[in-house]
Amino acid sequence: MHRSAPRLARILACAAVPVMLVVAGCSSDSGDKKDSGTPSSSTASPDAKKSEPSVEPAKFTALPDPCKSIGKKTVTSLVPGVKTPGGTPAGSSDTAYRTGCSWNGLDDNGVKGSQYRWLDVGFTRFDSDQSLGSGAKRAQQDYAKQITKVKAAEGAKKLAEAPVTGIGEQATKITYDLTKTSEDFKYATVVARTGNVVITLTYNGAGYAGAKTPSADDILKGAEKAAKETVASVAAAGAKQDAPSGSAKPDESAKKDESPKSGASLKADEKAADKKTS
Repeated sequence: MHRSAPRLARILACAAVPVMLVVAGCSSDSGDKKDSGTPSSSTASPDAKKSEPSVEPAKFTALPDPCKSIGKKTVTSLVPGVKTPGGTPAGSSDTAYRTGCSWNGLDDNGVKGSQYRWLDVGFTRFDSDQSLGSGAKRAQQDYAKQITKVKAAEGAKKLAEAPVTGIGEQATKITYDLTKTSEDFKYATVVARTGNVVITLTYNGAGYAGAKTPSADDILKGAEKAAKETVASVAAAGAKQDAPSGSAKPDESAKKDESPKSGASLKADEKAADKKTS
């Protein structure tokens, strides 16, 4: 019995050794797992993901009232005998992005004949879009498109094009002659861009019943004067906004024909006036 006691103690001591090794081994494994987890968390850091550069915010977030974009004094001087001094607004499904107005009048001088004038302005605004580009870039594209459309006027004669300074950031004047209702018309169109807004202004006139045809210079001067006022009206409307917008108008603005439609909606009125005086 005395000999078995030391032997039992030795057996118990040996049995305790593996237990301690196991515990130590578990502690070591646990530390390894923590270490292995540290690198993986660093690979998911925000710096590893590159963000897309944002487009420049649009400069103007609103359009002016088109029928107030040209002063009354200017309207009456360019369109004597104006039928609707307040202008006729163009039809638009979204006036925040596309709008326009027109004026026409016949100044009847009896046996000396009559003078007919037509003034039309259209505005188109573009928002910045992450996929389509900045509002200014989109406006530049539409600016070029509008010039091409004006130059494609059916029946235009003596067509001339030239850049204009002092009207917005970009401006082009297009002049031409056109014969309709048996009369010779002088046309002048100014296409201008200011920020993310494109303005297309057309002024034309003719002499009826033997009256002298207006000079091309007078028509062009009138168009340029009115165009300057419309550019100023865009700036005034923009000044009322709290801040520029970088939001995008929809895909619908990209799908629509991005050109002012004011002229199309007012052709019937012009034709009616032409018939009355022919």
